Amino acid sequence: MPKLLNSKIVNDLKKIFSEELQKKVKILLFRVDDESICEYCDLTQNLLKELIDVDERIELEVYDFGKDEEMVQKYDVQRVPALIILDENGKDYGVRFYGIPSGHEFSTLIDDIVTFSKGPVPNLSPETIEQLKKIDHEVRIQVFVTPTCPYCPRAVLMAHHFALVNDNIIGEMIEANEFMELSTKFGVSAVPHIVVNEDYSFVGALPEANYLNEVLKGLKK
Repeated sequence: MPKLLNSKIVNDLKKIFSEELQKKVKILLFRVDDESICEYCDLTQNLLKELIDVDERIELEVYDFGKDEEMVQKYDVQRVPALIILDENGKDYGVRFYGIPSGHEFSTLIDDIVTFSKGPVPNLSPETIEQLKKIDHEVRIQVFVTPTCPYCPRAVLMAHHFALVNDNIIGEMIEANEFMELSTKFGVSAVPHIVVNEDYSFVGALPEANYLNEVLKGLKK
């Protein structure tokens, strides 16, 4: 199979990682072997294999969605392919990718890896962090994206950084074309389309304060 990351991308990643990575980062991949069930599982694993070859501080663990039930339940994995990022101590901050992180979303994955290697510390205002810390029940923020959407990474990273603040928050990237039934369920017609706890949604890569306000509105539903 041809390489997914060309030499320029690999060299760029080596430079980024050499300058930015501080601690080890672990990526968990949940997949199945049946291509009729998961068309992009093999491609996602190949992409991650090439990525971990760039820097030894990035580690990959692969699990079978149908067989590794204990791990699936532990991380509440909903669908495949699923990526979960952990810090060097194995802490789960609720950061999820459902679907292959390709196109513009590849940059989201790289940004998350760098963030996790540094702590991770949320890149949010003190005011936003204060509001998020007050949330005392589970919040699931699903961000529907497509690989060609240049605005989607901002919306995904916002959800991921919200999750870093509070263990009650789960931030998920969902590749809209891979999970069409889910996209249809939530009426996704434009991306980024953000769904809060399955009963409130908004569209667009909003500024931080507006994004937070929309999420908080969703909690009142």
